[in-house]
Amino acid sequence: MSRSAKPDVIVIGAGAAGLAAATALHEAGRHVLCLEARERVGGRMLSTAVDGGALDLGATWFWPGEQRVATLAARTGAGVFDQHLSGDAVFHDGSGPRRLQGNMIDVPAYRFAAGAQHLPAALAASLPADAVLLDTPVTAIRSVGEDGLEVHTPDRTLRAAQVVLAVPPALALERIDFGDALPDEVVRLARSTPVWMGAVAKVVGLYSSAFWRQDGLAGAAFSRSGPLQDIHDMSGPEGRPAALFGFAHARAVRPGFDKAVAAQLAACFGPAAGSPDALHVRDWSREPWTAPRTVHALADYSLFGHPLYQRPTLDDRLHWASTETATEYAGHVEGALRSGERAAYAVMSSGLYGSGNTAD
Repeated sequence: MSRSAKPDVIVIGAGAAGLAAATALHEAGRHVLCLEARERVGGRMLSTAVDGGALDLGATWFWPGEQRVATLAARTGAGVFDQHLSGDAVFHDGSGPRRLQGNMIDVPAYRFAAGAQHLPAALAASLPADAVLLDTPVTAIRSVGEDGLEVHTPDRTLRAAQVVLAVPPALALERIDFGDALPDEVVRLARSTPVWMGAVAKVVGLYSSAFWRQDGLAGAAFSRSGPLQDIHDMSGPEGRPAALFGFAHARAVRPGFDKAVAAQLAACFGPAAGSPDALHVRDWSREPWTAPRTVHALADYSLFGHPLYQRPTLDDRLHWASTETATEYAGHVEGALRSGERAAYAVMSSGLYGSGNTAD
């Protein structure tokens, strides 16, 4: 598709949901343009390369029965392996760490040898070279009648017959000006819907070896003493690269956080755990293209998959897609993929297509 041609559909957001929608639309012969505010694709699927593999700073797992993820991983050559489960777990509170027999914390799950971000990167690479525009935040959306929707960015205005909005709803309402066009009930819903991982910091400690396994530990812990609430083994296949990761409430990330994490890891897994080769901290609440300013106040997860998200708005031309809008597997990569496919099918079944050129 030429960048000067008017797309049939504009997809906002190049995470798993947006790229799933864009891929389905492209494969169906639609002219699609995907706009991404970040300078990378993947959204909350973010991996960093290290010696021996990749570490996931966002989404990490998928689970049995999540067939869309499994199919996409096989199709893109991501390489899948089982989450490490064997060994004992640790419970850590104010009285100190206690070793528990067996691992009752982790459940069977799968990981991506190439890192989770490999999946959206592969989807983007399969689209035409000019179909994904990075560093292109959307500032406003307006209806222009039979000409469809007008999408404004800081340096250009585009038109399309339909738009797929594949970002967390609360973020969309904060970042994009819809005028007064959205129904009040949709505005209230979107502003109230939590952002999955939006109030979380993910911490990954990288080590030269998975020494805790040699001690019969699974690398799994529940903790009530320290910033990390739960900890898991995040080592790659055959234990390389060796890593532990945990989740903390984003509000815990303040001066002294790294030192507190190191002390907590040492308490749970021994002194060597307190001296990682590197400590990666990703505070998703401070990601401007993930979390709205209200993210810490959003807690009603029953709003995920709400029926209003399954219906297009703005004269049936604006479609919702993100893991928060999925009716199944909401919060998972599987949910994101499902929501993107659902939005794409709604676009294709609507019959709403216009013609014309991109506005300047």
